[in-house]
Amino acid sequence: MSEQTTNTGREVPLPAHPESLEKWFGSFIELVRILRQDCPWDRKQTHESISHLLIEESYETLDAISAANDDEFSKELGDLLLHVVMHSVMAEQRGAFTMRNVIEKSFHKLVHRHPHVFGNGTAHNEDDVKQRWEELKLKEGRSSILGGVPKAMPALLRAQRMQEKAANIGFDWENRDGAWEKTEEEFRELQQEIIGGDLTKISEEFGDFLFALVNSARFAGIIAEDALQAANQKFTRRFQHIESEAAKANRPLKSMTLAEMDELWNDAKRLGM
Repeated sequence: MSEQTTNTGREVPLPAHPESLEKWFGSFIELVRILRQDCPWDRKQTHESISHLLIEESYETLDAISAANDDEFSKELGDLLLHVVMHSVMAEQRGAFTMRNVIEKSFHKLVHRHPHVFGNGTAHNEDDVKQRWEELKLKEGRSSILGGVPKAMPALLRAQRMQEKAANIGFDWENRDGAWEKTEEEFRELQQEIIGGDLTKISEEFGDFLFALVNSARFAGIIAEDALQAANQKFTRRFQHIESEAAKANRPLKSMTLAEMDELWNDAKRLGM
């Protein structure tokens, strides 16, 4: 039998002083605690069962930023906050840590990593701040500068973050010319392996080429992940134009020639899609 629940008649924990941010935050945490107790779905969840939703909400937040939609942006930030609070309440219930611990640790970490603001350190520019940040991470016990780059990150974004972190301690090309020369070298090596036909070697060289290309993008001030996402969106717009025009002509896509689809693709380009 499916789990049944009845209306418990719980009072909504609205803050007594709605003008107070602190009161709203306290009420929000209490609301999640109530849901964890009285809602069958919320009560059943674990850190693992909702972990993928945290990633999904993060991408939805990025979509709202990209669309410059502040109404959606504020809603998506709220969804992210819900996940932070939910995970904290779960941890509280199993005696691991509390929301206060989460905030307190983040507070002290920010103070510690900004000695140029809260101490006697100096930082003349953004590069100084990033280099000092990585040095402080190592002093805090991290064994590798690259240790803080999540393995689950999208590959292009992870590559760029690793390159940035290595560059922060001086492991980098002197200028963009070196980065582009390396990219061209990796492309030539990829071409040679394609001729050779060994799929394992082709895959390895293709990865090296992509990694080098991301590095060149970094020197050009481009976020490779964003650039590829923009290309994906452009492809979607233009392909959907083909689908739309084919539907207007009552033509199944499979019945169209490549030349016909190409013509519609170029039409989409002319329309600025």
